[in-house]
Amino acid sequence: MRCEAGVEVFLREGVERFRGARVGLLANPASVDGQLVHSAARFAGASEVRLAALFGPQHGARADVQDNMIETADAFDARLGVPVYSLYGARRQPDAASLAGLDVLVCDLPDVGARPYTFVWTMLLAMEACGRAGLPFVVLDRPNPIGGVRVEGPCLESGFESFVGLHSLPMRHGLTMGELARMMRAERGIDVDLTVAPCAGWSRGMWFDGTGLPWVMASPNLPTLETAAVYPGTVLAEGTNLSEGRGTTRPFEIIGAPYLDAEEFAARLNACGVAGARFRPVWFRPTFDKWAGKLCGGAQVHVMDRERFEPCVAGAAVLAAAFALGGERFAWREPPFEYVYDRMPIDILSGSARLREQVESGLAVRAMADSWAAEVEEFAERRREWLLYAPA
Repeated sequence: MRCEAGVEVFLREGVERFRGARVGLLANPASVDGQLVHSAARFAGASEVRLAALFGPQHGARADVQDNMIETADAFDARLGVPVYSLYGARRQPDAASLAGLDVLVCDLPDVGARPYTFVWTMLLAMEACGRAGLPFVVLDRPNPIGGVRVEGPCLESGFESFVGLHSLPMRHGLTMGELARMMRAERGIDVDLTVAPCAGWSRGMWFDGTGLPWVMASPNLPTLETAAVYPGTVLAEGTNLSEGRGTTRPFEIIGAPYLDAEEFAARLNACGVAGARFRPVWFRPTFDKWAGKLCGGAQVHVMDRERFEPCVAGAAVLAAAFALGGERFAWREPPFEYVYDRMPIDILSGSARLREQVESGLAVRAMADSWAAEVEEFAERRREWLLYAPA
């Protein structure tokens, strides 16, 4: 028996409460049910409610904008006959005009289980906007694709908030969107009528390929579950002049730069002893983004045992190896990044200046991991009361 996404549960069991409502739907192409029917089509065909507007996160409601930090414009969906409001650009949360005429805002966005993934923050900002407008907010939950047990990585510190982190979470949080909404509503004191439509049949130990649900890439550079598995750590390469594999068929799995020797880089990474992973030397030419058209030496991370794999340790190892081998040719990316102009991109990605300073000091990768162990344990306890799903 397969799991059911929250949209299926809601339209079967929870929609009656909103009979006659004009619905705004926050979604992207991965917002589908178990038969690959998009949630917009499900709501447009529901007799109980009327689909009145669509809202799109980063990359757009159709995910047709390939790169990050490219803004999208408002549009009109002629097939559905509704306006489409962009929430990535000058407007990053619904404003009064876009919410006017709605009775409820429904969020059905995928997540990949990592703090820097912006869809979490689009959801949070939309929930806060609904609170101000007195509008109910519904989250149609989905499985965390990399499981809901493991928690890993440094937590976001006060003063380093951005659109890749607005609330104190570790890099890998182990929560679903519904659980995150419950936690952040309570911890931020958001006065909003929140409903979470849970997944049916999902337990915390399940990875996405155990759910029976069809995989649809969450965004253009997260094409596979394998990508999602490494993303909570290798996303840190975005804060450097390393190619994070954008412009290849394996983004976030392949990392490198023209100034690195692939064999040397992979050997140094393997010497770090990242549990559950091996690094293979690769040469590649990105077709766009950093080092487009340039021959890069690098490594591909292969997850050999995903239950033991530590993506954040792998990400720290990538930074440490590139810093040591690249010398003056390695560089931290300069701002602006995700609408932040006064802090280093690596700092807002990792959640503070600590990781950057540890890399620069030559601290061993395992010591870096030890430095965030206590806060991970504290978060694991803190999240407990907001969990919706059983551990196994």
